[in-house]
Amino acid sequence: MLQIIFDAGTKTPAAAVADTTNLWPVWIVLGLVAVLIFGILLQRILASMRRPDLHGLSREKIKATWEQIEKSSGMGIMGAKLAVIEADKLLDGVLKSMLIPGETLGERLKAAQYSHPNIKNVWPAHKLRNQLVHDATFEITASQARRALADFKAALHTLRAL
Repeated sequence: MLQIIFDAGTKTPAAAVADTTNLWPVWIVLGLVAVLIFGILLQRILASMRRPDLHGLSREKIKATWEQIEKSSGMGIMGAKLAVIEADKLLDGVLKSMLIPGETLGERLKAAQYSHPNIKNVWPAHKLRNQLVHDATFEITASQARRALADFKAALHTLRAL
């Protein structure tokens, strides 16, 4: 036989059932909190998966090097030349640390285009660097240097290194 236990005889069976059904707002809040926590954890896991491993190079070092490049770019034409050369070298170092195959930066850029299609936009900046290094008579303008540095920075952002 079914026996109902009353709290000191003050509650009826209907009141006891009503007390448990009033817990639905608590369950909704707990469910929302659980979904929120799950979403935050999932977002962090996905973010860590999107950032490439940089073997032997830290993001702090990349950022510090980039800040030095930007600083030297404002020191006249010679500073701009140096900044373009150093930015090219930084990009090459990042691609090497990501274990992108290739003997030269050009080969690594071609290989990186498969997983990062927008990296192709850095080619004019790399070609400008090659002109600076291989052609002693080449004169760079301030606008060319600014554009090249913007392209290198965009490439580093594309690779999620900066």
